Amino acid sequence: MRKTKQIKRKEIIFEPDEWARIEAEAAKLNLRTSEYIRRMVVNGQIIQMDVSGITPLVNAMRTINNNVNQIARKANETHSIYAEDIEILKGGLSEICRLLSQCLSELQCKKA
Repeated sequence: MRKTKQIKRKEIIFEPDEWARIEAEAAKLNLRTSEYIRRMVVNGQIIQMDVSGITPLVNAMRTINNNVNQIARKANETHSIYAEDIEILKGGLSEICRLLSQCLSELQCKKA
């Protein structure tokens, strides 16, 4: 990608205490120092979202995906689909919507 783009390079000199602070801030955000500096220069801030709470949402999505696959197989075999199967899907979808709403309301941002 860089071969086709014209890039600019600039050397910046930091005092040891400044560099230590940059390294500490980058480490807090799990970023390389170069990525931290680039983001701070271009954006003025770094927003890191804590998405650890979405595990229940991912699990619910996997469950409903399995249900959809099972229902699709049954529909292909029998050439019909049952109302009960539709209700199972609706229940799974409602659960995903509830979990998504909960995750979004609990989502926390850390600013650098």
